[in-house]
Amino acid sequence: QKGRMRFPVRGTVTGRFGAAREGSGTWRGLFIKASVGSDIKAVAHGRVVFAEWMRGFGNLLIIDHGDSYLSIYGYNDSLLKQVGQAVKGGETIATAGNSGGNQDSGLYFELRHQGQPIDPMKWASLK
Repeated sequence: QKGRMRFPVRGTVTGRFGAAREGSGTWRGLFIKASVGSDIKAVAHGRVVFAEWMRGFGNLLIIDHGDSYLSIYGYNDSLLKQVGQAVKGGETIATAGNSGGNQDSGLYFELRHQGQPIDPMKWASLK
C-alpha cells in the first residue's frame, strides 16, 4: 500500500509528522484542517479496534489493518463505526470536527507499525 493510500479527508495539512508542536513535543501524525462534518474515510480495509472518546484525541477511531499496522483518526465530530466492524478502504468511518479541543476543525491522522508512529506522507497521496 505504500505510496498508494489516499488521505482520509480532503483538506490542508497544517501539522506534519516530526514537526514541532505548539506547546511541546513533535507531531506523531498529521493534522488535516477540514470543515466540521466532512467525511473521514478509511485509508485501507481492516477492522475497527477502538471507537470512543479519549482525552487529547476527542472522538477517536482506530483501525487494525493486519501485519501490525494501525490507522488512527482523532478529533472527529462523530464516529460512524463500532468496535469489531470490518471496513473497506475508502469507506466513510467518521465525520471531521474538533472534539479533541483543537481550535481548528479537521482530522488528526496517524499510522503506526508495531506500535511506532510512521510518516503518513510516505504512505498516502494527497490526490
